[in-house]
Parts: sequence; C-alpha cells; structure tokens
Amino acid sequence: MNVSIGLASQRDAPAIASLRTRVAEDLAQLHGRGPWAWTVTEGSVLRGLKHSRVLVARTPQGVVATLRLTTKKPWAIDPAYFATVRRPLYLVDMAVEPGLQRQGLGRQLVGEARAVARAWPAEAIRLDAYDGALGAGPFYARCGFHEVGRATYRQVPLVYFEWLVI
Repeated sequence: MNVSIGLASQRDAPAIASLRTRVAEDLAQLHGRGPWAWTVTEGSVLRGLKHSRVLVARTPQGVVATLRLTTKKPWAIDPAYFATVRRPLYLVDMAVEPGLQRQGLGRQLVGEARAVARAWPAEAIRLDAYDGALGAGPFYARCGFHEVGRATYRQVPLVYFEWLVI
C-alpha cells in the first residue's frame, strides 16, 4: 500500500474529523453505544492541531489513519500508574480506516509517533485503551507498549500503557 505519514495541517481537519467519526460509528455498530461512539467535529480537530502534534497516514485516496500526541494529560489517565518522568506525551485520538485495519497502518503511525517523541524531546508516551474485546490493548502491546495498570473511569474499564523513550 502506498502510504505517506506526516504531520497534519489545518487543511486535513475535515478528513480527520470524518475518519474519526467513521471509526466511532464502526465501534458502536460492533460493540453498541458507549463512550467510544461520538461524532468528531472539525472544530475539535482544529483545537487539537493548535496544542498537539497530529500525525496522519495518507494514501492517494486521502487520510486513512491518524493519531495525536499531546503534553496535556487526558482526564481518564491516572499518573500514579506510570513511571516518574518530567516530559510525558499522551497518545490520543488514534483511528485507522475500518476497511484498512490490520494492514500495518497503525503500526507505521505508532513508529512515527515514537520518532516525534524522541525529537520533541519526551521521555515517555502514555495512553489508555478500552479493556476487553473493544480495546486496542493487544495492538499496543505488539507495538512495544507495556501495560502499567488497569482502572475504571466513569464505569469504563481501561488499560494503561506506556512506552519509555530510551
């Protein structure tokens, strides 16, 4: 598959919002309604672009995968579970086009996120994933993230993962 990965620009906001909404709709169809089922707005993507580094994977057809790296701790993350570092990054808003999942796009995107973290410089990438069949925990483990704990936030079971920059 002909894929290029790079930083997103404001021009990418509509495509990113559409992709993330499609992924949320796919999860809702497979697993029912829950906190994963939401509509993403172009405005929320633009706000993320201002305060984060947003990566996108592009094919000739357009944006097919995305993730966001931010220094702002997401509300569901409990720092007590993680290694003590001064400069963590948080991986949020990852989405891969449903029809293209399990083809290596996510792994490529995470690899680029690691390169961004090293250059930032950051000392760790942290994230949370839904626990159970819905969650991407096994994917993150295959990408080299280590499970550091489990918690329930607003009645949603989560698994915390971390990758330490060496």
